[in-house]
Amino acid sequence: MATSKKPAAKKPAAKKPAAKKPATKKPAAKKPAAKKPVAKKPVAKKAAVKKPAAKTAAKTATKAASKKSAKSTVRRSALGFRVNEHIVYPAHGVGLIVEIAEQEIAEMSLELFVINFEKEKMVLRVPINKAEQTGMRKLAENKVMDGAIRTLKGRARVKRTMWSRRAQEYEAKINSGDLIAIAEVVRDLFRNENQPEQSYSERQLYEAALERMAREVATVEKTTEDAAIVKLEAILAKTTGGARRQPGSDAA
Repeated sequence: MATSKKPAAKKPAAKKPAAKKPATKKPAAKKPAAKKPVAKKPVAKKAAVKKPAAKTAAKTATKAASKKSAKSTVRRSALGFRVNEHIVYPAHGVGLIVEIAEQEIAEMSLELFVINFEKEKMVLRVPINKAEQTGMRKLAENKVMDGAIRTLKGRARVKRTMWSRRAQEYEAKINSGDLIAIAEVVRDLFRNENQPEQSYSERQLYEAALERMAREVATVEKTTEDAAIVKLEAILAKTTGGARRQPGSDAA
């Protein structure tokens, strides 16, 4: 009986290793603490990513500024035309080149003449590569100007056709930009004081041609348009002497 009780007394000693198991969990509790440095790494990476973005923005701004400066660069001459030079544009007469600019249209760079027509309060932009096709030209030289004055002194030539057809021909000459052709219209439609008044359409065409010619004469001679009109009409009055044919009296 006494020998059987000894193994029963050893059972409490076997519980000691079981009590140590909670102690092994402590290192597992420290693992979250070890993750703190790992959590800081993404923060450091974000700061590093922002630096290249700032550099890219700076480069983009620099490129945009350089493009603007390139566009704002004004050329002083092109095709023999210069800034601040008076020219003749067929459809509008004498104008002033105020700028030779570069403009981006449909992602293409295009150089333009910027022309100001002061009296009409209009600004026209003409592509440089289209200037010759439009008939844009310099002011008339002395030889051409002399030829236009001789034309005024000549005899009026009025065709015996319907007025509507003649009116179209006169309008085409006015818009041709040819100073001598414009002088022909002025000569043919001029009426002296002792002649019957013109019809409304005749008067309109005459005034348009006279104004177009007078403006170029005034610019070349550096005088006023009114003074040029007085000069031209004085030439016409001396030439006709009141005996010229009435432009509106031709038969159809």
